[in-house]
Amino acid sequence: MSLPGALAETTLAKILGRFPVTLTEERDLTSPMSPAPVGHIKIWRGEGPVVKIVNVGLVVPPIGLDSHMIFAFTAPSSGVPHFTLDSVANGDNYAFHLDLIPRIDLATSLPYLDEVYEPLTELYQEVSKREGLTPAHLTPRQYALMSPWMLVNRATEDAFKGIDDAVDNYLTHWAALVDKGVDAAGTAERDSRHRELLFSPEIDPVWKQTVRLLGEEQSESVRKSLVSNE
Repeated sequence: MSLPGALAETTLAKILGRFPVTLTEERDLTSPMSPAPVGHIKIWRGEGPVVKIVNVGLVVPPIGLDSHMIFAFTAPSSGVPHFTLDSVANGDNYAFHLDLIPRIDLATSLPYLDEVYEPLTELYQEVSKREGLTPAHLTPRQYALMSPWMLVNRATEDAFKGIDDAVDNYLTHWAALVDKGVDAAGTAERDSRHRELLFSPEIDPVWKQTVRLLGEEQSESVRKSLVSNE
């Protein structure tokens, strides 16, 4: 198994082993670039604090793509951030995106910021300085939709092999927040608006690439799976 695939599989297994969710949807993703399926989408749903998990994998050897995404969504009314991990190889180049997506405005919510994010500061600063990591090319609008503690980097193979500890620490911290809950008000309406922007083709250019790879219908079905609470 590839490095990005192994990192995603290990992380997903930890989430599924900890929270009560049921696999409700699984289908192959196809492309005119390949006679065989180029990937999958799997969706788990639950009644507890984690209400939806979406896993999308795309492996397309002709273009050197090996991409694995996990989004774990908490309840619309919850203050607990959503967890996300992207692990990617494109030819000999690696990249990853790791974040706890905020549920409220951090600039006006210091207690929330201190509870949810400040414990990650030391690790965030240490990882950001590691040899072999360089900043990914995101637009300011994309950065504005995530947290300031987001780790989003291109990586050498050795640097990518070394990020397991960061992923595990972010995941462990997030799981502890899920278990105890986080107080926040007005999250449901904000979350709906936020997810529309977070997965907007006008903001994230990855959707144009996904359309070219999967076609409009399949790409839109994947995007809607991420936007919708259902």
